[in-house]
Amino acid sequence: MDKKILFPPINEQMDLIKRGSVEIIPEEELVQKLEKSYKENSPLNIKLGCDPTRPDLHLGHSVVLRKLAQFQELGHQAILIIGDFTGMIGDPSGRNSSRPPLSFEEARANGQSYFEQASKILHPEKTNIVHNSEWLGKMTFEDVIKLSSKYTVARMLERDDFTKRYKGGIPISMHEILYPLAQAMDSVAIKSDVELGGTDQKFNLLVGRDIQREFGVTPQVILTMPLLVGTDGVEKMSKSYDNYIGINEPAKEIYGKTLSIPDNMIYSYFELATNVANNELISIKDELADPNTNPRNVKRALARKLVEMYHNAQVAADAEAEFDNIFVKKGLPDEIPELVIEKELKEIDILELIVKVNFAPSKGEARRLVQQGGVTIDGNKISDMKEIIKLDHDMILKVGKRNFIKLISNQ
Repeated sequence: MDKKILFPPINEQMDLIKRGSVEIIPEEELVQKLEKSYKENSPLNIKLGCDPTRPDLHLGHSVVLRKLAQFQELGHQAILIIGDFTGMIGDPSGRNSSRPPLSFEEARANGQSYFEQASKILHPEKTNIVHNSEWLGKMTFEDVIKLSSKYTVARMLERDDFTKRYKGGIPISMHEILYPLAQAMDSVAIKSDVELGGTDQKFNLLVGRDIQREFGVTPQVILTMPLLVGTDGVEKMSKSYDNYIGINEPAKEIYGKTLSIPDNMIYSYFELATNVANNELISIKDELADPNTNPRNVKRALARKLVEMYHNAQVAADAEAEFDNIFVKKGLPDEIPELVIEKELKEIDILELIVKVNFAPSKGEARRLVQQGGVTIDGNKISDMKEIIKLDHDMILKVGKRNFIKLISNQ
């Protein structure tokens, strides 16, 4: 006899599922699926497709991963699909041009890295990992033609990014049109009950419902999550915009970057990127609405929480203490990396030095940092782009807000 699963009551499940969600389509079907699951002691299959084009995860990725983890906590089966086959197509969602496809090997390697990082959020022992090459790689050309016959070009062109590109005269390759159909076949293969995705994936998820129906599979419910705005408060979080907080970053980076977000983003970060309870969320909202509250104090609590989630409580406390020492008390970090200068190197120009210690990838970028006033030596700001630094004594170079190095003279 199957082990009894202790599902929470349906209303409690829906409260957690709805937290931070943008749309549940259709919501009444989800309630019916949950009721059936509860009655039959059978978990729902919750699908999340992993895009392996970027191996490094940030808080933006964590939003939908956290929702998948919440379904796990409710007793349902999380199925993480590594898109090693679809990665070779390249998902054009939200893009105004074709995304370069990956090799099979690149997609597999990135997918493994994705899962290792996602395990900081998911319960890995309760996560079913599958690669969509298992079924898509077996399809014949005849299979692809039959699949293509189940969807029209007109409907495919309803997708926002395709519409914009078509009207703008930007080419749309046939392989891109096949991407939503390939993703839909994932839902057919695993008999997905619920598929999760960002709002930019809504079209693809809806195609999944239609194609499941065509193959005689009960259509999935789709649940979309918002795209987390990055630290700049403008664009969605992305490495491309350099406005991201990586879940694998050092504690001091997570803490410092979190304190740089605009005040109006504090609540959404708590709601979407942390595991605080719903009643605590209400208290945070009330606190932020109080004119006597200094938002910075709430932001510090957010920064501690995020570091604690991806490191631990002690590391979070240490990161806060170090931040205060550097930026509040204007001190130096407790630990500063050291570089012993070669004996024959007597002097060096500032731009070359910044590149030498890997604080900038090029002299052009180093020049920009100097122009912005972000470069100091022993606390003295460097403003002359051509300044020559004499290396006849030990000194501390600071570049930007958090990059420190102690240069040890060998003279």
